[in-house]
Amino acid sequence: MKHTLVAAAISLALAATASAQLKIGFVAELSGPQAPLGQDQYDALMLLIEQNGGKLGGVAVQVIKEDSQLKPDVANQVVDKLLEKDKVQIITGVTFSNIMMAVHKKITDKGVFLIGSNAGPSPIAGAQCSPYFFSTSWQNDMQAESVGKFASDKGYKNVIAMAPNYQAGKDFIAGFKRTFKGGSVIDEIYTPLNQQDFSAELAQVASKKPDALYVFYPGGLGVNFVKQFQQAGLNKSITVMSASTVDGTTLPALREAALGWMSGTFWGPDFPNEANQKFVAAFEKKYNRIPSQYAAQSYDAAQLLDSAIRKVSGKVDNKKAFHAALKAADFKSVRGNFKFNTNQFPVQDMFMFDVAKDAKGRVSLRTVAKPLVNHTDSYAAQCQMKAL
Repeated sequence: MKHTLVAAAISLALAATASAQLKIGFVAELSGPQAPLGQDQYDALMLLIEQNGGKLGGVAVQVIKEDSQLKPDVANQVVDKLLEKDKVQIITGVTFSNIMMAVHKKITDKGVFLIGSNAGPSPIAGAQCSPYFFSTSWQNDMQAESVGKFASDKGYKNVIAMAPNYQAGKDFIAGFKRTFKGGSVIDEIYTPLNQQDFSAELAQVASKKPDALYVFYPGGLGVNFVKQFQQAGLNKSITVMSASTVDGTTLPALREAALGWMSGTFWGPDFPNEANQKFVAAFEKKYNRIPSQYAAQSYDAAQLLDSAIRKVSGKVDNKKAFHAALKAADFKSVRGNFKFNTNQFPVQDMFMFDVAKDAKGRVSLRTVAKPLVNHTDSYAAQCQMKAL
């Protein structure tokens, strides 16, 4: 009888502990050529949770990981599971914009907070904004706008733009055109999202002899594009500026093939601020690789959650209070300056980097310019944020 009572007490204690856990869903691309992006998002999230002893904001958390497989129908299925079966209170991650567009309304209409740590399609920054969505990365156009301003500063006159034919690709070219002044985009080339062979398009570029080429090809697409560009011999005659193409997820595969390429984004591993240097050192120690921007923005998502959950003492069901705590963004971002705009996308500095060898002889990103300061996205004015 005594043993039975003890066993029952232990079971009740374990059940109470499990119920006290905060459930967080994580959705990203975790398979196929784009898996390194989602893996860096996941690894950085789990790094901070591990540093905090399995907690965020002093509350034990359970992270339920799901692979959206770059398929909107699969993404909807895993989100349904997270919402209906797992009863998660928060979802974070989401790598590609077509996936974000598929799940954003489903999640936010349920009153579940979605903390995006990569995809930033223009509709959800503007007319489709929601008080339940926060981004710790960027609105898609922002990186492109940094490159466009840099291209203007450099005096390029004739530029060709290339990107995959989906929401983010269109945003990335629109953003570049918005800030590229004094010259012309003489051609826009859109390729199918899963296209891996760019030989026909590269021949088209070579025939037009632009001053520079601007490209957006994330993950495995970027690896293929850079290698084929070099194999075509175009690296000797055409300057390339990019966004989300040469970064921490692609440089380990590209190595010297990417030296000299330019990239525009919000963060680099060489940033000297203390928060960033601690993050980079911890990430490298645990995972034995240089973190990418996907890791950096996901680590900031974890820090945001950590700060907000602490402010509400773990009571995330008090949605008005939790929203205010998230909006406060009371954490030290790895990028330095950070605050939320009215549409809950970041206001932040945007930089240009070149691919070079770091002090350890590794191929990495090196900061070379800051084209945009305290930059806001171009869609916030379209956002009529509803109060909770």
